[in-house]
Amino acid sequence: MSRSKVLYIDDDPGISRLIQKTLETRGYDVVTAASGPEGLELMTNQLFDIVALDHHMPGHTGLEVLKDIRTLPGAPPVIYVTGSEDSHIAVTALKSGAVDYVWKDVQGHFRELLAKAIATALDQEKLRREKEAADQEVRLARDRAELLLKEVNHRVANSLAIVAGLVGLQRNQIKDASARDLLARVQARIIAIASVHRRLYTSPDVRSVDVCDYLDGLVEDLKAAMADEGRNHSIRLDCTKLLLPTDKAVSLGIITTELVTNAYKYAYPENRMGEIRIIVTAEGGRGSLAVEDDGVGLNAQAPSGTGLGSKVIASMATNLGGELQFTAGTQGTRATLSFPL
Repeated sequence: MSRSKVLYIDDDPGISRLIQKTLETRGYDVVTAASGPEGLELMTNQLFDIVALDHHMPGHTGLEVLKDIRTLPGAPPVIYVTGSEDSHIAVTALKSGAVDYVWKDVQGHFRELLAKAIATALDQEKLRREKEAADQEVRLARDRAELLLKEVNHRVANSLAIVAGLVGLQRNQIKDASARDLLARVQARIIAIASVHRRLYTSPDVRSVDVCDYLDGLVEDLKAAMADEGRNHSIRLDCTKLLLPTDKAVSLGIITTELVTNAYKYAYPENRMGEIRIIVTAEGGRGSLAVEDDGVGLNAQAPSGTGLGSKVIASMATNLGGELQFTAGTQGTRATLSFPL
């Protein structure tokens, strides 16, 4: 086991020799310096495990030297030695970065106290470095895990995009209108989930999703999918900055997809044109999603087939801890979901 290397800085050569002898008998390698500049020069050329620094020296005080030591890269811990009974000096030294201080008494008992202080400081420094190494390893492991998770999200997004494309190809081969509509809805749901994973791949935080960014991309995907069906209604997104955990973002995206798809299909029959609006707000610890149109109104809309879409919406709303409500007027429909953040 290597011996710890100590630098003792003191302008009194007699005391320096006594300190050197005391510490060497306890297994330390000791180098002495007669001034602060000499000690600083030694530290630029050699590595020391710890420094003991006297307060009173010609031309400067140990406090000035302590300040210079703390600016060195990888500076060793410093124990401050003072013959003054002024506690202010010791307090100032500790505030300036010293790990401990020892009062230099005239009887010489401080040499034993210094040896104990050095042993304690070296143990603390060892623990500190071990903690830093452990923290660094945790950070590296976390970074590796996040990088792997990003790659997983990237692959999932690509795989889901392929599945959505295959569903679209199958839909184009089917003549039955109801079957085509069913596959279009399935494709839109897959797109909604794939969009979340695509956002997570490019997000700096894989634990949450920027809802505005996510819905903006989802709207473009939905418009493209509906354009394939010959529907070209405009979709306007009005979104307040909001971050959601991944599972909640998926639920919100699927609900949005179902509501927008319904508006495309039922709000504007007979090729009527009109706008669909998506509004996201957050206030008082609650989020709100609204999808509205200026179409024929809820009562005039055609039956929604198997009702699977309604079941999907109800399930996703439950995941969010919210409940969807419809407001119907003589013109247009508004669906609103309020959920806790």
